[in-house]
Amino acid sequence: MRFSKPAWVTHQDTPDQKRVTLYSCHVHPDGSRLATGGLDAKIRIWSTLPILNDAAEKADVPKKLCTLSMHSGPVLCVRWSSSGKWLASGSDDAIVMIWDLDPAGAGRVWGSDDANVEGWKALKRLPGHDSDVTDLAWSPKDRFLASVGLDNKVIIWCGYTLEPLRKLDLHQGFVKGVCWDPVGEFLATQSDDKSVKVWRTTDWGLEATITKPFEDSPGSTFFRRLSWSPDGAHITASNAMNNNGYVFVAAVIARNEWTSDICLVGHENTVEVASYNPHIFLRDPKGDVQSANICSVVALGADDLSVSIWQTKSPRPLIVARDCFESQIFDLSWSKDGLTLYGCSADGSLGVFDFDPAELDGIVSLEEKELYLKRFGFQPPPDPFAMGVQRPQASYQQPGNPYAGQGHPPTPPSAAAQAAAAAAMDPGPAFDKKGRKRIRPVFVGALNSAPGAFPTSSAPAPFGGAAPPAPGAPQPVPPHSQPQAPPPTTQQAYPAYGQQAPAVGFGSRPPPADPRFSHPSNEFDRHPSSSYPPTSQQPPYGGYGEHHYDVDGDRMMGGYTNGMAPPKRKLSEMEDDSSALNGGFRAPKARTLGGDRPRDPIGPVRELRPAMQGFGYPPPSMKIKLDVPPLLSYLSVKSEEREGDVFEAKNPEPSQDPSKRSEPFEVALLRNKETVFLDYPSAPVLSLAVTSAFCAAGLEGGSLNVYSPNGRRLLPTIALDSSCTFLAGSKNSLMAITASGKLHVWNVKTQKASFAPVSLDTLITPNATITSAVVRPNGCPIITLSSGIVYSYDIDLACFTKLSEARWAQGSDVWEGRQRERATKAPISRGPVATMECELPGEMQDSASPTPYWRAAFTLGHLEAKLHAAEVLDSPQEYKTALLAYARRLADEGYRAKAEELIKELFGPLYWKPGKEETWCPTVLGMQKRDLLRDVLPTFAKSKTLAKLGQDWQDTLRRALSE
Repeated sequence: MRFSKPAWVTHQDTPDQKRVTLYSCHVHPDGSRLATGGLDAKIRIWSTLPILNDAAEKADVPKKLCTLSMHSGPVLCVRWSSSGKWLASGSDDAIVMIWDLDPAGAGRVWGSDDANVEGWKALKRLPGHDSDVTDLAWSPKDRFLASVGLDNKVIIWCGYTLEPLRKLDLHQGFVKGVCWDPVGEFLATQSDDKSVKVWRTTDWGLEATITKPFEDSPGSTFFRRLSWSPDGAHITASNAMNNNGYVFVAAVIARNEWTSDICLVGHENTVEVASYNPHIFLRDPKGDVQSANICSVVALGADDLSVSIWQTKSPRPLIVARDCFESQIFDLSWSKDGLTLYGCSADGSLGVFDFDPAELDGIVSLEEKELYLKRFGFQPPPDPFAMGVQRPQASYQQPGNPYAGQGHPPTPPSAAAQAAAAAAMDPGPAFDKKGRKRIRPVFVGALNSAPGAFPTSSAPAPFGGAAPPAPGAPQPVPPHSQPQAPPPTTQQAYPAYGQQAPAVGFGSRPPPADPRFSHPSNEFDRHPSSSYPPTSQQPPYGGYGEHHYDVDGDRMMGGYTNGMAPPKRKLSEMEDDSSALNGGFRAPKARTLGGDRPRDPIGPVRELRPAMQGFGYPPPSMKIKLDVPPLLSYLSVKSEEREGDVFEAKNPEPSQDPSKRSEPFEVALLRNKETVFLDYPSAPVLSLAVTSAFCAAGLEGGSLNVYSPNGRRLLPTIALDSSCTFLAGSKNSLMAITASGKLHVWNVKTQKASFAPVSLDTLITPNATITSAVVRPNGCPIITLSSGIVYSYDIDLACFTKLSEARWAQGSDVWEGRQRERATKAPISRGPVATMECELPGEMQDSASPTPYWRAAFTLGHLEAKLHAAEVLDSPQEYKTALLAYARRLADEGYRAKAEELIKELFGPLYWKPGKEETWCPTVLGMQKRDLLRDVLPTFAKSKTLAKLGQDWQDTLRRALSE
């Protein structure tokens, strides 16, 4: 085995920059490309030839093939499809992107000196998650794509149309790992709710929930990436614990029983990722491929900076590579030949473990593996998407483009297909309800429904090798030293548009030739991109089942007529549109206030009155501290909690003719451009707020109307002392700041004020004005001033407190605003504390510190402020993250007194029992303080200065929890 770390595989734009964290890596099925995703919000694709071959690395061989930069946040996961045609990426921006190869897309990277050797372009953008996308997985044959994220959701996408099929939302914590059963029967996910859930792919129901090995697992890991063994018998899950949380293990979960009686023990810190070798191995290489004679190879990456590789026939690992990275390992990926393991780390480096075939003895070919998996007897349902649904294509793949001929040429339509097209053009007479003839419109797209009307593009050729020849073209004669896979036949190719799909059984697509049995003819052929046989020309299958399913789980119509797919409709809409049984009359449709009114187009927005300063409502005798917003002819606000909801207001211009009545003021809620309700307030509308629970309109003069999402008035009209300058809402909380400088917060659900109105006199000065004001779901206001300070009102302290300030940027090493690119993101995409800091104007100060203790004091003070802010803003995950960072800083600096004080605060009274001691609260933000202490103590135990302190308190905590 040879271990290497190519220094040039990095996400640094310039050599003098600090290495950027690599969150994910994945090798292409043909072994010629490697994709990495990092903190810099970019994806980079590398050639593996110079990585695996020293001579190629020194030669003039392209190393970096492409740089992709359409994500607006760190890229947390990259995954190639099984066919190698597409690359999927998930990011901190809550978006899944699908990338496809553009044969003419190579060229210089915009805004950089880099040049792309290959032109990978964004094929489709898949929105659906409400927070970071942490992991992705393609199902066998690429029928589905699964994505998981920090919104606690699992979304299943059709692998053919890339449309959302199902949203699984039974997890109660961040979902950080996903993997597919190689048989195709199950899907497994792992979450911070300390469970692994197994889902059936036939109906997407929950098969099992496994919690036993994970009750004591820490929540501090960035990922919980799990993997399914290639023989389908086991799942190896990361971040498991034994002995009440003091032994770090990886749990091996048995299929069907869904229990974990076996654990992989040896790592000294939490396991982040597990990755199985794609091949089955024989215990006895001379024996047959039988259940009793097979085993698997799995690699584990952990926070103890080590990688271990296990073979399931042995109780001890094959290899333990310690200190191969300088920080925790985030992702592992095996090559398809099973001889190379890639790993990436938070230190920004890539590690490569390259094995000789003799070191992994008993490897089974992929053909034999497919035959073995057939023994499970699982047959997926027929694929409805093969019957007339076109795979998404980028503009460079559309018919007529000279570069679109990467796949098979279209098949000429058969006589039966031509007859079907002619029948589609002449569907026969049609009659209405009264028996009269009517003309039936014909969709001209049916003319193109003949088979082969749309070409399909194939997987990209291995980098450095020739593209696969088209069917019917003369086949090149392979060298004797390089056995090639047989050319694809018409039965292996994916059916053309409108043709019958082949049987969807396992083994229907021949796997590529096994490169282990090739005999290299030169030094570049050990892992050359050109020596790998081309990937199969058969693109992945789509999703299955008889109906479409949208993200919310509503059933959609799935039938097709003349090769055309009708628009998606929910089942409720189909029922509303059905006819009554007696006489065929339609049932009356429910109405909404204003729903049947034609909506007038929105003209140009005019300013009817500019913003007022120093006077307004009430009379000028009262001191007005804040500007009254301008009066506009039209204003609207989109809901961040319910997609498609827009709350709008119209203020008509006053009539110049006294004899004519002026048009009324109007507010309306639109859902997907349809009116849900409307109302006519008594005064012009100055400000709006909308959430999933209510809509609010601030009127000129100080009145405030609050409506339900269906238009009911949830509260009586509120009369404030002046007009609203700021109006904001979140969940059930509504906040208003009036022009007189009064802060109000209400809970609309309970119809009560969160606290008495508070004056902002202590905050507002001539040099400090309010730049933004929002409210958290718990009713906590967040007020940002132009001076770079963020305030909130603490009900318990009955005063304003500083949540953050820009001055921390002058010396803090954990200032959030300088660790990531500033990107426009909704607060839900990241925590409220991080969002708050990114909006502050503070910038990093790289100048020398005024005193030796400047940076330490600023960093510790900043972390303590973040802890208080996370508690006030009700953000448990950020609280835990800041607490662990705070503990690491104390350990690095060796501040024993501070560390011991923190330990005692989290531990509480030594002999505390529930209900015995009321002065100490055992929880913070719903988390047990002693559970947090269990995550903190290993940091102190590893410190040179605080090792004894951490170890002593670990023993104390262990005894306290066992009593």
